[in-house]
Amino acid sequence: MRGYLAAEPALRRLELVVTRRLDGLLQGEHLGLVPGQGSEPAEARPYQAGDDVRRIDWNVTARTTAPHVRDLIVDRELEIWTLLDATASMDFGTAKMEKRELALAAVAAVGFLTQRTGNRIGAHLLHGGGVRRLPARTGRPHLMAVLQAMFGLPRTSPGVAEPPLGAALEQLGRVVRRRGLVVVVSDFLDDPETWERPIRRLGVRHQVLAVEVVDPRELTLPDVGVLTLIDPESGRRREVSTGNARLRLRYAEAAAAQRAAISSALRRTGATHLRLRTDGDWVRDLVEHVLRQRRLARLAPAPGSPATRAGSEAGAASRLTPIGGRDSSGGAALPDGPDALGSRAVDGPAPESSPGARVVGGVGGGGVRGSGKPGPWGSGPGGEAA
Repeated sequence: MRGYLAAEPALRRLELVVTRRLDGLLQGEHLGLVPGQGSEPAEARPYQAGDDVRRIDWNVTARTTAPHVRDLIVDRELEIWTLLDATASMDFGTAKMEKRELALAAVAAVGFLTQRTGNRIGAHLLHGGGVRRLPARTGRPHLMAVLQAMFGLPRTSPGVAEPPLGAALEQLGRVVRRRGLVVVVSDFLDDPETWERPIRRLGVRHQVLAVEVVDPRELTLPDVGVLTLIDPESGRRREVSTGNARLRLRYAEAAAAQRAAISSALRRTGATHLRLRTDGDWVRDLVEHVLRQRRLARLAPAPGSPATRAGSEAGAASRLTPIGGRDSSGGAALPDGPDALGSRAVDGPAPESSPGARVVGGVGGGGVRGSGKPGPWGSGPGGEAA
């Protein structure tokens, strides 16, 4: 296990990279759902006995000829939970870093950008020995302790039985009660049927960001002669001749099909999908993701607007007609499914790094809560606070 002296300089350098390149992107990005003494104006309501007369909205009062007061939205701290996949398949990397190091950088970026506003962060660490839970607390010392625990996780020997990702997600769903942001960092190499339903359940109550970590050698096989391949989770060995062009083509096709299945499964869960590669600039990819989600927030129609009502009516009509068929009026039927109500950006299809980004109610963490707009990390469920 790596000691504290080895972890501290690396984490400080990582903090410097994150704060210098990403600072300022996420300031003041989430609001509370509970009316109270805050600074953000909420809905106006009729004046009642006992209300503070200093909160009378004179414009509404003049229009309605009855005294009205303006409620305020109180800011609440955000609770962030991260699930880090540190199984044997993450101990692999052929480019700038290993997948585990990239996963740690993604968790650190979310933590450094959110902990300074008083938000709480906790973690579940999926490792060969099981799932280790770190409670959610505030402050930089706690965040550094969480990152040091992640940094010091030992490598898992090949062939050691490890808990599946789906079981860790189910355990996380039982522990996390308060609404917030859930960040799942993994390579998602398990069968999508094992983790798709747990992520969907998390998305009902929380905003979910799924960070997929990929190495380029998992997508294509180079021509380097005979290779001895080892399955890190089962320990099986196999020699492969990479000089066979047909073999390399079949490998690339199988890898593309696997990644497409992962993207489709994450799209069905409603989670925001961010793909990071070990041979790319992960900071740039993170910035592009944040800017993309903000663009979606600006393009999202406000609740109750004519565009929202028209989209709801169109969605209802699409459920009554078959795909590609015609409705009772003779017009072409609208496409069914999650993309029928404008869940993608209006300027084109959703990028691969965030497929199926939903434009639905915000949740405490990314978007303006209850505003129907996704936040920097993606979209989330709406509704009342817990």
